Amino acid sequence: MARDKGRDNPARAKRQRKLRREVYVFTEGAVTEPGFITFVTENGTRKEPGHEIVCKVENRSAPTKRRKPLPLVEEAITKWREVQRAARKAGIGPDDWNWPQVWCLFDRDQHEDISTAFSRARREAIHVAYSHPCFELWRLLHYQNYTSTFAGVCDSAADMLKQQSGFAQTYGPTIRSVSPEQAKQIMPGQLSGRYKTAQRYAERLARRHAGRQDQNGWDPYTDVWRFVEDGLDVSDY
Repeated sequence: MARDKGRDNPARAKRQRKLRREVYVFTEGAVTEPGFITFVTENGTRKEPGHEIVCKVENRSAPTKRRKPLPLVEEAITKWREVQRAARKAGIGPDDWNWPQVWCLFDRDQHEDISTAFSRARREAIHVAYSHPCFELWRLLHYQNYTSTFAGVCDSAADMLKQQSGFAQTYGPTIRSVSPEQAKQIMPGQLSGRYKTAQRYAERLARRHAGRQDQNGWDPYTDVWRFVEDGLDVSDY
């Protein structure tokens, strides 16, 4: 009886089985960024729907002092070395789709260690999604293009976000104003159907800073969309 050569082909078997990628994330924010990740993983349109993404926010219970860029990167490096060893032991290599990823999501804010954090992350192959002045810029770009400097003041971006038509309404018709605590919460109605707009505006901002090495001067800037697409394997939401 003739053998089914395809059945014995390891390369074909590898292509056919469902792959699982583990993504570990360290976030500066304790509320907004984890909420955003939950929203995207639950509502995003996957680029590879036949494969699985398992995303975990590693520092959910971290104290405030550990939620700054350089400590985030240092903790991410420790995790990255651990997951690399486990992946190689499981026969997964850097060229495989399911090679694990470790990301840091942090802002410029008033931090003094941005350049060092970037340098350490680059040297250790840690992925970074960076926003200047803060993550609220990424949320704002879902509503409008914004190209003027914030002078590093995050409150200005947050105030503009709360003024956007449709933003406050997601909290219910009885709310006349949105508190800072409420504004940190990610509501699906604030983001759904707006991803392509935010991505387009963010890419335009990135082109303005092309070739500039000092991340402290990238005002305004956000590349959270890279995390959405390259980390979470999502093309839209």
